Amino acid sequence: MGFLLLAALSLSIFTLCYLYFKFIKTPLEIQRLFRQQGIGGPSYNPISGNSDELQRLIMAEDKLSSKSESFNNSQVVRKVMPFYYFWSKMYGDQFLFWFGSKPRLAITDPDMIKEILLNTSGSFPKTRVNPLVKGLFGDGIVYLEGDQWAVHRKITSQAFNMERIKELVPEIVASTKSLLDKMGAKMCVENRLELDVYKEFNNLSADVISRTAFGSNFEEGKRIFELQDQLVRIASEAIRSVYIPGFKYLPTKKNRLSWNLQRESKEMITKIIEKNNKTKENPKALLSLLMSPYKTGKIEKRLSLDEIVDECKTFYFAGKESTANLLTWVFVLLGSNQEWQEKAREEVFRICGNNEIPSAEHLSNFKMISMILNEALRLYPAAPISVREACKDVKLGGLQIPAKTQLFLAMAAVHHDRKIWGEDAQKFNPMIFIDTKIQHMAFYFPFGLGPRNCVGQNLAIVEAKIVVAMILRKYCFVVSPSYVHAPIQALTVRPQYGAPMIFTMVSS
Repeated sequence: MGFLLLAALSLSIFTLCYLYFKFIKTPLEIQRLFRQQGIGGPSYNPISGNSDELQRLIMAEDKLSSKSESFNNSQVVRKVMPFYYFWSKMYGDQFLFWFGSKPRLAITDPDMIKEILLNTSGSFPKTRVNPLVKGLFGDGIVYLEGDQWAVHRKITSQAFNMERIKELVPEIVASTKSLLDKMGAKMCVENRLELDVYKEFNNLSADVISRTAFGSNFEEGKRIFELQDQLVRIASEAIRSVYIPGFKYLPTKKNRLSWNLQRESKEMITKIIEKNNKTKENPKALLSLLMSPYKTGKIEKRLSLDEIVDECKTFYFAGKESTANLLTWVFVLLGSNQEWQEKAREEVFRICGNNEIPSAEHLSNFKMISMILNEALRLYPAAPISVREACKDVKLGGLQIPAKTQLFLAMAAVHHDRKIWGEDAQKFNPMIFIDTKIQHMAFYFPFGLGPRNCVGQNLAIVEAKIVVAMILRKYCFVVSPSYVHAPIQALTVRPQYGAPMIFTMVSS
């Protein structure tokens, strides 16, 4: 009996010591280390860190968004990263905050960002992610590390190289033509048409990724996109919350919903894979390339079914989300800046003529449209932040960074920095990109930087050019009076209340 009591007492003391060091002593020592180096930030609260205040700031900004009165770009950072916006005003662009007991160093210094993202030694891997977020992507290229990531990256990079993407232009044109036909049918009733372009571009991009990556169409993959939209909502909440180890195994309401959505999504993607494997309908589709054998040295290997499914999850989400958001912000910006809309339209007619449909040969000639896309991505980057972690004690930008410090790279803040882009940094000005050479590679990185940049960026840009050109040829558009400018971060930067636009026919 005495032995059991002694064992229980020893275990209790060990547990208390562990909790003291993990949640009190170590965080306070890290906070003191950074303050000695001139890095301030909100004070650490045991266990919760600054998570409660972070959530409060996000919720307060979400409520304010419904009261937005007019369109402007000056509050993008505040709306998509409210905690960064307010804390940077108090503590400077570089500060330390706490996500639970984990320290996060907010960074906007381009040299430091470049050093982190271009590092190939493995010193700054991606942070471990909440399982509810991982449920959206699975173990795909987004979260893989090391040799496994390198193999997946090699396969997907070959699928998304520019020459292969150009071969897919007819598929993109066909999807866009379907949208134009739909708009034309509605336009016949009246001489004007109001559409929520955010909804329409999501459907369009879903159809494009279904055609180009999976050899199917939007209707065939519609249920998968619906499942992923639900998983996005769960993931968006989870990414803001501190994960408690082991919580993923508890049968909570949210966990059960996530499990069911993941299971159904996997079953539907597996059916598409099996159909493709039997019929081999589209050998150019990404799916066919994922299923093909690959060589590492003299050894020939294949991705397993589970690996293919997880990559498909990534491309169903990223292929739709990134381009749909880019197109939405381009049209909102052009709808609010008629002179730029007219310049882009003149370019389309000059390059394509009155009747010719845009083709792969036209893409490099769309200089004005390229500048407009770049400016939209500067003002509204799809993924406004990136988080890495120091896997060991390192020196970065003159700072001593202790191991396990998370590095919060505030891309949106860099893209709106007046010191980089001038006093008019928040204004829509595509002329910034008339000289395509950016002075510093970490001034502008909407698709990431370094070896882990977005593998699908070629498809996103080509699709956006084709869609913008085809719609500009046929329609003029303005932002609807009912539009509420409320960009929010839900994994990507999207309009909280949609993007209603009013279209009229281009006068001949």
